Amino acid sequence: MPSVAVKLYSVFFKLLLKHRLQNLISASPDADPFGVSTRPDESVAAANPSFTDGVATKDIHIDPMTSLSVRIFLPESALSPSDLRRRGDDDDDSHSHRHNPRSDRRRHSHVIIPLNQTSPERRNESRRRSYGCSDESYGGYAPSPKRSSRKLPVMLQFHGGGWVAGGCDSAANDFFCRRIAKVCDVIVLAVGYRLAPENRYPAAFEDGVKVLNWLGKQANLADCCKSLGNNRHVNGVELKKLNVQGHIVDAFGASMVEPWLAAHADPSRCVLLGVSCGGNIADYVARKAVEAGKLLEPVKVVAQVLMYPFFTGNNPTQSEIKLANSYFYDKSVSALAWKLFLPEKEFDFDHPAANPLAHNRSGPPLKLMPPTLTVVAEHDWMKDRAIAYAEELRKVNVDSPVLEYKDAVHEFATLDMLLRTPQAQACAEDIAIWVKKYISLRGHEFSY
Repeated sequence: MPSVAVKLYSVFFKLLLKHRLQNLISASPDADPFGVSTRPDESVAAANPSFTDGVATKDIHIDPMTSLSVRIFLPESALSPSDLRRRGDDDDDSHSHRHNPRSDRRRHSHVIIPLNQTSPERRNESRRRSYGCSDESYGGYAPSPKRSSRKLPVMLQFHGGGWVAGGCDSAANDFFCRRIAKVCDVIVLAVGYRLAPENRYPAAFEDGVKVLNWLGKQANLADCCKSLGNNRHVNGVELKKLNVQGHIVDAFGASMVEPWLAAHADPSRCVLLGVSCGGNIADYVARKAVEAGKLLEPVKVVAQVLMYPFFTGNNPTQSEIKLANSYFYDKSVSALAWKLFLPEKEFDFDHPAANPLAHNRSGPPLKLMPPTLTVVAEHDWMKDRAIAYAEELRKVNVDSPVLEYKDAVHEFATLDMLLRTPQAQACAEDIAIWVKKYISLRGHEFSY
């Protein structure tokens, strides 16, 4: 059985979530195309572009027309040995500065010369540095274009929250993604999709596909950096290549290439990971990736991980009957979440977004789906339908194992920041073992 702490936290979690859902239903906010990706009352973790705990993070707003954003989690393992040595030297210097403040004052006791009295070369250098990463005042990681960098697989992560809560920058999701980035040795892109009810179905699903396309665009732009001259026009837009940073910029001087991804991402080894309702999004994105085929190149989805997906249906399964009042997301609370997510005229538990095996589900045949790992919890009423979906994939020869964790509850791995369960770390390591079969450059050296 779950611990007493888990049970108590589950009670408060359900009370707060039910109160939030009922308020949203009564308020019935107007549809907003821009939308929200994080609620004001959400506990968030600030991005930190330096490797303070082995992972650097940054936030990017990728769609000017909506609130769609991503948080990049770059593990320290992406750095080359020279970068690690230089970072160690910097840490030593900063440590000595803390213990010798007098030398620090001497180092910074220089004369400040006004910009209008400096030489043209110094003024141009100042302007170049104002673009961003080359300035020493920037405390975050900036890859050097002069050195080759280690390429890591990319994992697109879709958070949970019952369609109406959560975020890519929430404290719990930040903690989980840092763990996954380090254990799996991947670059994690946590997707901040638009929440309901301001944006109902299919907004969140479309946002997932949009991020996948954006990743492909970033890979193509990174290749253009290596081949474009100083001045080129693409689709009528003037592109310039800065000799200082090696980045393609638009006519306004804004960089079009994300430097971390350009230096370290290998989109040909892309994995989708969905948590709770994010599992529904991941499965939809996987289907769209199969339909797109080579149009997505160089992005290739090689596997997906569905962690206690938010699947349901009209005909109840055994677990839906037996565990209807289970921990965290019980069946009545989940019904309210679906009511806020699905359009009123389409509300149906056998909706293609809710039931992966619904008769009206469109898309490619199941035999074309990527390898799928399904994670379920013993005390989760949604587990039977997730297991049934995995069984259907196995029937058509898709690698689709199921990992069921004893004494675990819904969100046990992603709320480990609060729950501190032993199953959470084991789950992350199990995911890493299975995923590395498909992202390892040395082939299927791992087995499960």
